[in-house]
Amino acid sequence: MRKLCNFSFSIVILTASLVCAVWAPALQAEKSNLAGLLASGQTQSASASATSSNPVKLSAVDAVIQQAIADNNIPGAVVVVGHDGKVIYRKAYGHRSLEPKRELMTLDTIFDLASLTKVIATTTAVMQLMEQGKVRMNDPVAKYIPEFAQNGKDDITIRQLLTHYSGLAPDLDLETAWEGKQTAYQLACVMPPETTPGSGFVYSDINFIMLGALVEKVSGETLDAYTAQHIFTPLKMTHTRYVPPAAWRAKIAPTQYDEKEKMLHGVVHDPTARRMGGVAGHAGLFSTGDDLAKFAQALLDGGDGILSPEAVAKMTSPEQPPSAPVLRGFGWDIDSPFSSNRGDLFPVGSFGHTGFTGTSIWIDPTTHAYVILLTNSVHPRGKGNAIGLRSKVATEVAAALSLTADEKEELRWKSITGYNEAFSAARRMSARNGTVKTGIDVLEEHGFDVLKPSGGAPEAKRHIGLVTNQTGVDASGKRTIDVLAAAPGVSLDAIFSPEHGVTGTLDTTDINNSKDAATGVSVYSVYGGSDAARRPPPEVLRSLDAIVFDIQDAGVRYYTYETTLGYFLESAAKAGIEIFVLDRPNPITGSFVQGPPADAGHESFTNYWTVPVRHGMTMGELAKMFNTERGINAKLTVVPMDGWQRGDWFDSTGLTWVNPSPNLRSVTEATLYPGVGLIEGTNVSVGRGTDTPFELVGAPWMKSRELAAYLNGRGIAGVRFVATTFTPTSSNYSSQACQGVNIIITDRNGFDAPELGIELAAALHKLYAADFKIDKMQGLLVNQSAYDALMAGQDPRRVSQEWMDELQKFGKVREKYLIYK
Repeated sequence: MRKLCNFSFSIVILTASLVCAVWAPALQAEKSNLAGLLASGQTQSASASATSSNPVKLSAVDAVIQQAIADNNIPGAVVVVGHDGKVIYRKAYGHRSLEPKRELMTLDTIFDLASLTKVIATTTAVMQLMEQGKVRMNDPVAKYIPEFAQNGKDDITIRQLLTHYSGLAPDLDLETAWEGKQTAYQLACVMPPETTPGSGFVYSDINFIMLGALVEKVSGETLDAYTAQHIFTPLKMTHTRYVPPAAWRAKIAPTQYDEKEKMLHGVVHDPTARRMGGVAGHAGLFSTGDDLAKFAQALLDGGDGILSPEAVAKMTSPEQPPSAPVLRGFGWDIDSPFSSNRGDLFPVGSFGHTGFTGTSIWIDPTTHAYVILLTNSVHPRGKGNAIGLRSKVATEVAAALSLTADEKEELRWKSITGYNEAFSAARRMSARNGTVKTGIDVLEEHGFDVLKPSGGAPEAKRHIGLVTNQTGVDASGKRTIDVLAAAPGVSLDAIFSPEHGVTGTLDTTDINNSKDAATGVSVYSVYGGSDAARRPPPEVLRSLDAIVFDIQDAGVRYYTYETTLGYFLESAAKAGIEIFVLDRPNPITGSFVQGPPADAGHESFTNYWTVPVRHGMTMGELAKMFNTERGINAKLTVVPMDGWQRGDWFDSTGLTWVNPSPNLRSVTEATLYPGVGLIEGTNVSVGRGTDTPFELVGAPWMKSRELAAYLNGRGIAGVRFVATTFTPTSSNYSSQACQGVNIIITDRNGFDAPELGIELAAALHKLYAADFKIDKMQGLLVNQSAYDALMAGQDPRRVSQEWMDELQKFGKVREKYLIYK
């Protein structure tokens, strides 16, 4: 059954690791006998009806599992595969116990799930509380557990715990003796963060220990009682619980010997959870392959009553900071160093988790499938390893799936677009020596065919107007003006120049019409002090058959060339003429989507539409989106680039840098512009009138060393700050000595520029409240909730979390208009 979320594929694998390398002679003989059995295919198994997918191909899983057993990586395993609402493969292999006695693996074996507890129990419980309105993801944990606010944790949010961006240590201190759940909560509450909250991914059990405490505090129930009543019982997961009863022991796969040389059998393997009495948010759950299949199918069916489809979609979509290379949903892993169980073929956008004992689950909404692999690879002495096995099993399953044509097309598209690239850009960021052909190059290469009038006399020409500036050049450096003036089938009758004029050197609104010296074509300025002055004259458009647009953008919402594009789309539609956009690269990549979307109803010349500060789109893609989403409906044709990839920074394109405006003189300055530009409208200098605009921030009232120390102390990803003084020759504080900071980019792929803008504003508001005019920032920020949070003194990382939901909504709109992989 497929519901809203289209979740119908899941794989669960449970494994048990083989014995340690040194065996007693008797066991060595039995090992040889086992190898013989494996070679002959005599394993304990039971298979559900293989009503879909290819059972012959799925049988390749057998060889992978048997080899892992033979290599002593696992003692045995249970594999359950689901596709299109049915279990299509279900099998047990090898042994569940090797010591102290040997027992064959069976399909009803109960496994210690280890960290699968985090997603099956704790995350689901937190999402239920969110749906009930009892918690909000961006709320500080301390709102519900006040004692958690100690030692710099007052601003750590529920979101940061769920995504492992809290900065907390991986685990509690186990060097000293302690016992009890409440003691564990107290230890977590007094522990300071190891890194700045929100600055990086650190997988931490403490995060989920505290989430377990949150569930108990908010619900008024113990974690085990809550999850049994609200998750496992509704889904009829009859063999899933914390602290399994003695009656289950005969079916439980043991893990390994503890520090007292006692085999852990029905007792949680995780030492912290053991000290907590076996019930914890991070570990402690026991279950079977069949029960996990019920849970996986419930998610693919949109929650099946335990969660809404919307909650499932949110839980399994990227929720980490947008620029972070590690993709995490709420609890669930999407793309991280822990994602081996995705294999090689399931797309990013699927999700899963692993457990230290050798358990794993992976679920793919695109192919409507799941893979469950359960092993106890730590048995008997912690020498086994299921990491490589997880990847191999998932790959074999994905290859064997019989997909419909629609599923194949969706899978193909998911590999090209969507949040796969919008939110995981750093995975695609690799410097390369590309050879990109821009739209004008492609147009030339194809003989200008798309511009020529269709039908009519051979000598007929299409009368065009060209919107361009100094960035409109082809691969040889020839101006687009000159190229089109000489193009066959085309008559260049008008040129329109945006802000800074056709040469890109003017920094004034007083730009007059003129004539191009080389061609004699009239140049009409579409930049001035009024709205009418920023739009093409209707009388000129009436004499044209089409508009051609060729301008290099900066990839930032408040860069006025984007509004000029929108205005020409509107004017072309009104005049009933075609418009052709010759596409060019987004110089700061087309992969990162960052910063707050603009509030609706506040459109202006620096805010054409409700896009984020850094939208990750090219001019051609923006044109398509504006034309449809704003209901312009112009006759639009985009001439795409050839060879451009979404992850390309401008220096990977092979193109020559031409300053798109007087103060964007390098890729570095373009990278900083979406952040530093946010405070440009306030009473600070951003380096205009120096050799390095947007690399500097200063004012006479700042203290450079104080500001640099404060900003460096914030641990802002991808940048460092150097105290400096400078004297600008123009703009704010012209000819006045300014103290401030020089911003050094240390990792542009890990850098969130709009978040830097928020950090700068927050720092200046905190340190120099009497001098800094923060109210002037709203002109380019155009997001009231972010501004209000800044004024209230909220931590900048919490401020940036507030626009995550809006970014995701924009991402769904954006993906419809993306042209490039």
